[in-house]
Amino acid sequence: MSFENAWLQYSKICNEENKKYFFRVYAPDKNRVTTSAIQELACAALKIFDCRMQPAADQDAATISLVLDQERNLGTEGYEITEADGKLQITAGAPAGLLYGSFSCIRRIQCEKPLKGFQERKLPSAPFRMLNHWDNIDGSIERGYSGTSFFFQDQKVLVDDRTRMYARLAASVGINAVVINNVNVKGNATKLIDGTYGEELRLMKEILDDYGISLYLSLNFAAPMELGGMDSADPCDPEVAGWWKEKMKELYTRLPGFGGFLVKADSEGRPGPFTYRRTHAEGANVLADAVKPYGGRIIWRCFVYNCQQDWRDKKTDRAKSGYDNFMPIDGKFRENVILQIKNGPMDFQVREPVSPLFGGLKKTNQMLEVQIAQEYTGQQRHVCYLIPMFKEVLNFHTYCKEGADTVQDIVTGKTFKTTNCGIAAVANTGDDENWTGHDLAAANFFGFGRLAYDMDLTAEEIAREWISCTFGNDSEVQEKIEKMLLMSWPAYEKYTSPLGIGWMVNPNVHYGPNVDGYEYDRWGTYHRADHLGIGVDRTKDGTGYAAQYLEPNASAYESVETCPEELLLFFHYIPYTYRLKSGKTLIQHIYDTHFEGVENVDEMVKLWNSLEGKIPEKAFTRVQKRLAHQKMHSREWRDQINTYFYRKSMIADEQGRTIY
Repeated sequence: MSFENAWLQYSKICNEENKKYFFRVYAPDKNRVTTSAIQELACAALKIFDCRMQPAADQDAATISLVLDQERNLGTEGYEITEADGKLQITAGAPAGLLYGSFSCIRRIQCEKPLKGFQERKLPSAPFRMLNHWDNIDGSIERGYSGTSFFFQDQKVLVDDRTRMYARLAASVGINAVVINNVNVKGNATKLIDGTYGEELRLMKEILDDYGISLYLSLNFAAPMELGGMDSADPCDPEVAGWWKEKMKELYTRLPGFGGFLVKADSEGRPGPFTYRRTHAEGANVLADAVKPYGGRIIWRCFVYNCQQDWRDKKTDRAKSGYDNFMPIDGKFRENVILQIKNGPMDFQVREPVSPLFGGLKKTNQMLEVQIAQEYTGQQRHVCYLIPMFKEVLNFHTYCKEGADTVQDIVTGKTFKTTNCGIAAVANTGDDENWTGHDLAAANFFGFGRLAYDMDLTAEEIAREWISCTFGNDSEVQEKIEKMLLMSWPAYEKYTSPLGIGWMVNPNVHYGPNVDGYEYDRWGTYHRADHLGIGVDRTKDGTGYAAQYLEPNASAYESVETCPEELLLFFHYIPYTYRLKSGKTLIQHIYDTHFEGVENVDEMVKLWNSLEGKIPEKAFTRVQKRLAHQKMHSREWRDQINTYFYRKSMIADEQGRTIY
């Protein structure tokens, strides 16, 4: 078993009823993406069935046909699969659809499902399905937990066999755009837009093009000063605008078909339009105008907040900043600008409310940003399958438009009738042999792509697909790993931070328990615990954040009685003696959930250990070691959190368990 191939290892299977389809392939289109589809089918045929697939002279002689048909209303990335009389036909409107259809057939084989009589028609849910890599040009990865970068090393751009393997993995789950460098652009990374790395980027783009993936770069807003020697980067300065236009003309000449740029501005020390008293719309639009002649797009992150907050100030609220900064300029952005909005208003916590920008913005293109890198959810040392969280976010009702008001409706273009929308994930890959450090963390990479392409899939369906493609179809393996994955996010939430409060981590590294680690700092990440209770008052009597939502959400969050309990401490300061709907006091809930979370981890350890001999030894041992760490670390979380709140409240655990 080759771990480098992740879910594309194409292991041999006992059931060969699908083998008959993999003898002869016909594809009149010779596009490079179609060629990749043929190569993938041939690779699967050889590895799974030991069958060498040959080209067919015509469609009648083929056992698989790849057909382009503009009349089927499949767009550029949809496909149809039909089986009849022992032959398969994959139909698409463009080559990318043929590639996705081919991968769908291969997944079905890997899951040992019959192709006989199979019919499938799929159109992608989201137009843009993007991975954001926070890779630095020195080879390090900001918030990376799977080794170092495979895009960069020692100020060089890497293009090699791993680049192609990455493109295969990404395309196999429907990813169609990647940003290869960190949003915090500095040093030589700024030079990615000039000719310094032109040849390497051209080669990389060619590989990505083979798999229908658009190349994007993160952009330094101050590049006119750092590269052009100008006195400012004022977006309203005609000379600055002219510099950007000339720079984009050069870049698109070197890289025709280049996708565009991701920009982080005016946040956490990054330069941006605020320096010149300009709006984010003015900042984004000068770039959008520069790339528009070439079909380029600007993806502008909404992660903008004042990171100099005073912890004594109980009115200023980091959660409000995204809405406060972007709602006044709704409708001011160019059509080729997409605002990329984090799923929550803070920063990838294990539990947050959905950002009120979703539903608030009505005249601006929007993209959902999630994180599969597990920065605050165990850093790929803990199992934490995040697809159930993403499903909850996508299904959230914003009440912005009757019948089309969920986050999913917005980011798939249904609500506002746009194709400039989608979903992006901060990636979790590195140069570790298995790509994601923790073997089970690959389920988040696989799962994000599959969900982005087909948002009707359930978290359970995605988990089962990934397990089949990675570990095979043994029923015990399937059942136990699926159970581990589905219990992992709730378990992590239980033994870390309760009821939406978040942030009880060590500063900077964001790993391990530290209840007051961020309590008195400048980042606006407070829990406000004292001897009577805990929670942040975000009602009209507090920061006023709840009012940023549309009704009935605003009123629901405003009231303690109607606020969803999983978010209770995010919106309200609650006494330890307050009784939840379960009948338990808040303090008892904190104690109980932290003990329960550890018990859940113990169960996951037992489930995994029971699979010894059914999982390849190398992967089994790797996961076993990480689970041993998670078992120890979950106890550290439990004991520190429970002890902290016992010492604050001086209320004993009703069950008399050891709390220090």
